[in-house]
Amino acid sequence: MDFSLPPELVELQARTRAFVREVVIPFERDPRRTDHGPTDAMRRQLNGLAAEHGLLAPHVEEKWGGLGLGHFGRAIVFEEAGYSMLGPIALHCAAPDEGNMHLMASVATPEQQARWLAPLAAGTTRSCFCMTEPAPGAGSDPGLLATTAVRDGDDFVIDGEKWLITGADGAAFAIVMARTIVDGQDVGATMFLTDLPAPGFEIERLIHSMDSSFCGGHAQVRLTKLRVPAANVLGEVGAGFRYAQVRLVPARLTHCMRWLGAARRAHDIATEYARARQAFGQPLIRHEGVGFMLADNEIDLHTARLSIWHTAWLLDQGARASRESSMVKVHCSEAIFRVVDRSMQVLGGLGLTEDTEVQRIFRDVRAFRIYDGPSEVHRWSIARRLGDRGPA
Repeated sequence: MDFSLPPELVELQARTRAFVREVVIPFERDPRRTDHGPTDAMRRQLNGLAAEHGLLAPHVEEKWGGLGLGHFGRAIVFEEAGYSMLGPIALHCAAPDEGNMHLMASVATPEQQARWLAPLAAGTTRSCFCMTEPAPGAGSDPGLLATTAVRDGDDFVIDGEKWLITGADGAAFAIVMARTIVDGQDVGATMFLTDLPAPGFEIERLIHSMDSSFCGGHAQVRLTKLRVPAANVLGEVGAGFRYAQVRLVPARLTHCMRWLGAARRAHDIATEYARARQAFGQPLIRHEGVGFMLADNEIDLHTARLSIWHTAWLLDQGARASRESSMVKVHCSEAIFRVVDRSMQVLGGLGLTEDTEVQRIFRDVRAFRIYDGPSEVHRWSIARRLGDRGPA
């Protein structure tokens, strides 16, 4: 068991770290960083800078202009990118685009890849993934999917409602999940590709939410007789849930990678403050109440990183790693939140202000315990597997 990094990853890690600290972090005060995420003008500028430094789309195959990193390589680079919440935007490895690129590279036809994946990988477009629905539709239970796609000749006609759709505002295309009706029969969920804007695809509103790091924010979308050619089916008709796992299993892990970097940033800010701030005759860090919180941060960061690395290694070996993906999602989302929460506590009143990045990280990272599967759903999934396994 060798935990050392190969020289090429060490070099890439150092280069990414320098780029984020020297180039990206100064943009954090840019007014184009809005309550609904960075503007597209800001994203394009950051993407251009990343391209100049040879760091754009590190997860994408080289034939699409990326660095072709495997899952373990992504763990190293994505953590460094996440040190600023603008870092994943700059490197073009943020959600939902990163997961959509992975999905299309695995499932899309060559024609679909040329039409949608190539410009997305180059950073000239953005995308969104339309699966989640308001109650009583699909949320944590995809079996409640209410959006329908009815076969009509050479097309499918899609009707339904989606919400909390990240990046829909300004996206060039969407992947839409819908329950599919062919000749009056429900044949299961299917994924569809559609260019945007499109007749029948309406953004009803942008949803104001705690988190604000994703381009395009989060939208509520109404689908009304959205007509999609059968040639735009992503993968096979009726196989949408299977493809969702192709996308979501590694996407849970890459979220963990990015947020680990953000938690490390919060911890570094708090540690630096605790060294400098004096209280009761000595630096804050010399008081056990503060020092122990920072020590617990170190423990949580370390165990989160190891769990990410192991799951990334499994994926690189060709394993499905669904169980490990659920475990690491729960552990990391909660450990990372603890780190940021403690960091805010160490900073005291300063942590509540916009004078540091910690309050923004706090608001964004809290949402991570909910999206891509709440902790409770993943725990239930892990426990169910235990119940099905029987005695060892």
